[in-house]
Amino acid sequence: MRTVTKLVSGWTFHTSFSSDLITKAQPGTAVRLPHNAVDLEMTYLDERSYQKEFGYQTTLAWQPAWAGREVSLRFDGAMADSVVWVNGTQVVAHKDGYTPFSARLTGLLKEGDNLITVKIDGSENPEIPPFGGQIDYLTYAGIYRDVWLQVTDAVSVANLKVETSNELTDAKGVVVKGFVANPTNAPISGKVLVELCQVDGTVLQQQTVGISATGFEATFESLAGLKLWELDAPQLYLVRATLDNRDQLSTRFGFRTACFTTEGFFLNGKHLKIRGLNRHQSYPYVGYAMGQRAQEKDADVMKDVLKCNLVRTSHYPQSTYFLDRCDEIGLLVFEEIPGWQHIGGQAWQDESVENVRRMVERDWNHPSIVIWGVRINESQDNHAFYTRTNAMARSLDSTRQTGGVRYIENSELLEDVYTVNDFCHVAAPEWMKGIAPTPLRQPRQVTGLDHEVPYLVTEFNGHMYPTKRIDPEDRQAEHVSRHLDVLNKAYENPVISGAIGWCMYDYNTHKDFGAGDRICHHGVMDIFREPKFAAWGYTSQCSPAEQVVLEPVTYWARGEKDRCEVLPLIVLTNCDYVELKVGDFAAKRAEPDRERYPHLPHAPVIFDSRHVNMNDLGAWGMLWRDATVTGYLDGKAVATVQLSGNPLPTTLQVQVDDTVLHAHEKDATRVIVRALDQAGRLLPFLDDVVQVQVSGAAKLLGPDTLTLKGGVTGFWVETTGAVGDITVRVSTRRMGEQLLALRAE
Repeated sequence: MRTVTKLVSGWTFHTSFSSDLITKAQPGTAVRLPHNAVDLEMTYLDERSYQKEFGYQTTLAWQPAWAGREVSLRFDGAMADSVVWVNGTQVVAHKDGYTPFSARLTGLLKEGDNLITVKIDGSENPEIPPFGGQIDYLTYAGIYRDVWLQVTDAVSVANLKVETSNELTDAKGVVVKGFVANPTNAPISGKVLVELCQVDGTVLQQQTVGISATGFEATFESLAGLKLWELDAPQLYLVRATLDNRDQLSTRFGFRTACFTTEGFFLNGKHLKIRGLNRHQSYPYVGYAMGQRAQEKDADVMKDVLKCNLVRTSHYPQSTYFLDRCDEIGLLVFEEIPGWQHIGGQAWQDESVENVRRMVERDWNHPSIVIWGVRINESQDNHAFYTRTNAMARSLDSTRQTGGVRYIENSELLEDVYTVNDFCHVAAPEWMKGIAPTPLRQPRQVTGLDHEVPYLVTEFNGHMYPTKRIDPEDRQAEHVSRHLDVLNKAYENPVISGAIGWCMYDYNTHKDFGAGDRICHHGVMDIFREPKFAAWGYTSQCSPAEQVVLEPVTYWARGEKDRCEVLPLIVLTNCDYVELKVGDFAAKRAEPDRERYPHLPHAPVIFDSRHVNMNDLGAWGMLWRDATVTGYLDGKAVATVQLSGNPLPTTLQVQVDDTVLHAHEKDATRVIVRALDQAGRLLPFLDDVVQVQVSGAAKLLGPDTLTLKGGVTGFWVETTGAVGDITVRVSTRRMGEQLLALRAE
């Protein structure tokens, strides 16, 4: 049988590369994978520090079981230009930082120790996508995804492709296509047992088919009683292929249909308005080098916290752990090839077409993926190039449509779906005062066509209105409004399949972009995945049966806004109506603002002069009082938020995502630190220093001295390989300390 082993430990890292590393093991720093070549500061960083060559080495001791078998290393992802040697002989070079590649070791291994050397070049090589122009994100160097040691027979199953049919009937069909690895051109014969299983491995049906040089194929028909993959019930199944009772490969899949039309997007034949956000795969201090748990957590946050139904993997294929989790929880995915505005020369374009192939072949069985992005994000038209990328995707996968993200109008449509970044929602210039700017353009205005085509907005807001967690309340409220304005417009127009906001959370960037601190503050969450007010605009669109949302967009301070007023007061909610009670004054009631947001599933409640007299809030010169915001459903109070008129540092809240970690993995979990007042609300102006100590079987990622920003900070704790208890101590000057007890097992 094949064996697959994750190589986490046993690596040494070298801060520069020399030819000596190719032939001889050299002293270096012991590291575990995934690994970031240069851990960067979160602010005022220098991205040039990783734009050079680095080296990794490991030693594989010969195993008698390898004799006569195929031995290889599979790299899930290394940034960006990789070369691998075994015992001084080069075995592979790979120029794509986002897709997997294998280094075949067979025939070069010897008894005793075998030296594996990897060169990683983090330079922005203009011959490799996405490089050649400027990029609004960082491409952190390193072996930042897992590496696996794989041992198989001379002939093995290389890949499986699952195609479903008759999905919406009780006579579903499955075609399983198998692809063969045969690097020595050995004679191919034998049988393959193909099993259709429940996701836990329970066999539902099976058949035995022959194998040839081109692979094998098995067809299952009239499958009754099998369930669809739905957003609220993402049923998965398993296909398992076993060659001659020895070599086995499996993959998960789901039954679903997904189609973008001129009448919107349809999942399993039912109309669904897409409401999503874009995601980068980066983390503070460690860049891309985060393992399975953190990748899965981002998917959970997108689905469970933000209540989105789709994520776009901007602007490259992302971790399979992230995609696997999207499959498991019912989160749709728009996946695209690497690139940002720039199109290079012929060699660059050839590599980009290969990126399409690698992306599709890696991910074609994920039911969550509903569209392939085969155009360089925000690039100009290029007929010959994009004819090739579309043809590649369609030749490999006829079950999904293609899209190509642009921002220009009248762009040539070679894809199946016109996908566009629409940043028209800007503040009105002086001459337009009194004229409301449109949040979104009409599709035909953008396409320039005289007929409708499938249409999806893939970015909006973002850099047009960057908002820091520490920004004033007025800017936070405008940030909220801009996201809601676009979502409302997308819901209004049936031709628009939906809108994907820019973006999920703040991210580090090049010096050419973002704020002066080298962070793009474009997210509805901050860089630690902690919600800003705008995040609740997305969350509040869910059904109250799923979660009751009641979030006032306010710091509740008399002097925060101009004229020392607190109105208008936005309350993000999915309640029927909301009451605001201030001090001893009578409660004021307001309904969702359907005048401004007639098309949102749940419009916000906006208290203004229509509902409240400023004297009833305590006019200037009067006492500033506590307030209570109460949400009602069916006439019953279902949620209450207390707003303190005299907020004081009261609670140091330290919240960890997970308390049990995997010792044998390079595992990490997030810790969020919040400064709360006596009502349990964030203290947005408490910029206290936070000290962090991690002891036991884990370490702290990043510095041990942090500062609260907008009342919040965060960090990640990572296992070291040891089994045992972990203690996390968090302390501040004004609110004391908190202890967390974790464990690595």
